[in-house]
Amino acid sequence: MSALRILIADDHDVARKGIRCLLEDHPGWEICGEAKDGREAVDFSGQLKPDVVLLDIGMPGLNGLDAARQILAANPQINILILTMHDSEQVVREVLAVGARGFLLKSDSGRELVSAVEALQNHRTFFTTRVTQMVLEGYLHPNQRSEPQGRHILTPREREVIQLLAEGKTTKEVAATLHLSVKTAETHRTNLMRKLNLHSVADLTLYAVRNSIVQVY
Repeated sequence: MSALRILIADDHDVARKGIRCLLEDHPGWEICGEAKDGREAVDFSGQLKPDVVLLDIGMPGLNGLDAARQILAANPQINILILTMHDSEQVVREVLAVGARGFLLKSDSGRELVSAVEALQNHRTFFTTRVTQMVLEGYLHPNQRSEPQGRHILTPREREVIQLLAEGKTTKEVAATLHLSVKTAETHRTNLMRKLNLHSVADLTLYAVRNSIVQVY
């Protein structure tokens, strides 16, 4: 029986090393790679063919949720486990919407991390008690759920552009990161402003924070 291949994606070196230490000695598991941002996670998922990808949400360049979308679009068989510091209803709903199989808070114990990976290995989902309660409440009281502030109206490319702009990159830097012409990047920026009725990069940054496209620690 082949080893379960696990890819760890987190922009903090200490977090990645800690996760590796918790998982690498487990019989039958192999840490096949580490990614320090969402773009590396997408690239490594294509190259290394992991069975499970552990994704931090708040990564620079491309956040964990949008990285998960791209990974699953290319290979729906990969199991995604989301790691985050935040358990707001909006974040939980986004995690479920992208097709992740598990959700774990960074404050949870190492034992729960191992249990989560074991669940995904056995084709089950894993959500913390708090998340399960939130999902149940949303099912029982659908009219009381708060809708996201419009993040869903953006295309995947627009989410990438707004994240990079919110992180302080210039239009030229956005173009280079996404392999676009500067003119195309400028067009995306203009269309974003028009679509969201925003008037400055500061407004775009605030929108990105409010809609969990970038996270503030």
